[in-house]
Amino acid sequence: MRTLITTAFVSLDGVVEAPGGEPGYRNTGWTFNDIEFDEAAYGIKGREQDEAAAVLLGRVSYQAFSPVWPGMTEEFPRYNAMPKYVVSTTLREEDLVGNWGETTVLRSLDEVAALKGGEGGPIIVHGSATLNRGLSDAGLVDRYHLLVFPVLLGAGKRLFSDTDKDKQNLRLVESETYSNGIVKLVYDVVR
Repeated sequence: MRTLITTAFVSLDGVVEAPGGEPGYRNTGWTFNDIEFDEAAYGIKGREQDEAAAVLLGRVSYQAFSPVWPGMTEEFPRYNAMPKYVVSTTLREEDLVGNWGETTVLRSLDEVAALKGGEGGPIIVHGSATLNRGLSDAGLVDRYHLLVFPVLLGAGKRLFSDTDKDKQNLRLVESETYSNGIVKLVYDVVR
């Protein structure tokens, strides 16, 4: 069984929308606005790239990342080389970019569960707020890598849904606070 890891930049009030400057959100680019850069806070990002064996994305994040990440050969060499999976009911095979390696469209969370149940290393989920809420609600996430930013954003897409469901315990396996107020929290899902 493969490990499914959600990685996210998240505000203290749970917003994950447009941290890097994606258009259409009032507070777009909130991870860079008024927060001093501390390289150590992003160390987990390099480790994730080294440990992951595949990337899982929702359609919206795929369409945001696919025009940009293939050209970032120094920043994302391993991500660019590893297989990508996009969960979408509307994306067509001909909509996939041709310069970002092997990409497979999955049509349902059942297909994600089958991928997770197969052979191979960890699968990491970037962005993909809607997908992450579905994965969490379906009990498919094994680990959360969160960089919590010292900001309250109010409205915006959240990492977790407000679905009425059974309590899910998490076990803290790693944490660190950085000089700029960012807190790294790594949780395993307790099963």
